[in-house]
Formats: sequence, structure tokens, C-alpha cells
Amino acid sequence: MKINQLAKLTNVLSKTIRYYEEVGLLPKASRNSNGYRKYSPADVERLIFIRRCRELQIPLEQIKILIQVQVDRTSSCREVDLLIEEQLEKVRKTISELSLLESTLHALAKSCSNDIVGECEILKKLHHHDH
Repeated sequence: MKINQLAKLTNVLSKTIRYYEEVGLLPKASRNSNGYRKYSPADVERLIFIRRCRELQIPLEQIKILIQVQVDRTSSCREVDLLIEEQLEKVRKTISELSLLESTLHALAKSCSNDIVGECEILKKLHHHDH
């Protein structure tokens, strides 16, 4: 199949597919006699795997590791477990940071009932860093 078919089938942009080839996440495609890239069902599976990892915000370098460890299907999956645990911790930290951000913005939004910029409590609080 051609790159545009692969893109449609996997819901990954052609530009992204070429990038994944360039950085080694996806094997370089073979070429037809006319020079068009030619992809296989294995490429479809790999690209869907990569897309799902990206949806989980797993960095490309870690996706490479996840791809590499699958070569020996009998090896321990401890490295996979650790990688996912690290990603979970990052997500939890982000949630915590976003929760604090939400609280701060909520407090700011509720802090001003004035209609004049010169008396705006939000702007005053943003100028003066109080805790």
C-alpha cells in the first residue's frame, strides 16, 4: 500500500509517517518501480502501536525501547513495566500541577468584582506575588 493509504488506515499523517521512518521508529519503506513508498501489514501494526503510544504521551525514545524489547518475545517485560510506571508518574505530576493551576485561576477569577481596570484585583494580584 502507498503512504496515503497507510495514513488513512492508521489515522497518522503522511508527514508524520515519513518522520517516524527518518528517526527509526518505522522501518524505511521499500519502493515501487515508480519510486512510491510501499508498506506492508506489519507497517500498519507498527504504526498503530506507535500512534497508541503517542496518545499516551510516551516520548519517541521510549517508544523505540518498547519496539526493541518486542524482538525477544520470551524476555522479561520488567523494562516495559518500569517505562509505563514512569509515564504514569509524569501524568500524575501533571495532573497535580494542573489542579494547582486550576485552583489559582479560580481564586483569581473570583477575586474581583470591580469594573474598572485601575481597580482590578486580578491585575493587582498578578503584579504582587503574595502567597
